[in-house]
Amino acid sequence: MAKLLLLLASISGFSGVALGAFAAHGLRGKLPDNLLNAFQTGVQYQLWHTAALFGIALLLLRWPDVALFKTSGALFALGILLFSGSLYAMAFTGLGKLGIITPIGGVLFLLAWLCLGAGVWRTL
Repeated sequence: MAKLLLLLASISGFSGVALGAFAAHGLRGKLPDNLLNAFQTGVQYQLWHTAALFGIALLLLRWPDVALFKTSGALFALGILLFSGSLYAMAFTGLGKLGIITPIGGVLFLLAWLCLGAGVWRTL
């Protein structure tokens, strides 16, 4: 699981930086400000939670049997996909209805942080 999360973190980190550069250099002036801001919010949350995903992978290298760490990693990965992915899709399509998916990703982030904290507590 640790190797899978490291791979996902690498892919997410790469794509987050690429999408951030694309927003700064390719989308400015081509999207309305509200959609560009939504896109940039997606990039920020993707990169922050990619760092968390990387950290969880490192924790799993040390404590491979802590199920809460595995759950946290899965929730972070799915949260990135739903939260940031929905903001990217909304920015490109202009379909505001896609924004209904964003809070689901946000809840997954919150649950991931709780699982991470509980997992750390159990290793103390």
